[in-house]
Amino acid sequence: MKSYYVYIMASDRNGTLYTGVTKDLKKRAYEHKNDLIEGFTKKYKCHNLVYFKETNSIEEAIKREKQIKKWNRQWKMKLIEDFNPKWKDLYDNID
Repeated sequence: MKSYYVYIMASDRNGTLYTGVTKDLKKRAYEHKNDLIEGFTKKYKCHNLVYFKETNSIEEAIKREKQIKKWNRQWKMKLIEDFNPKWKDLYDNID
């Protein structure tokens, strides 16, 4: 069974946030961390993986990504803090 992820990268605690979706979280987070992707995360230095959720459905992952992107900042901050209270970079904890 395939896995898909919705994830949030941050520049630092309470910093700039980026929400995305991927089928390979380790690879995608590595690309963001090392500025291998042109665009928002490179420009704003969103290098820390602070939230992710796994699902078996790409449709569900995309739906959740779109939902989170519409949220106000306060809701996103609460989501991260409930999942990762210390805003640790979770990159080394993923397989």
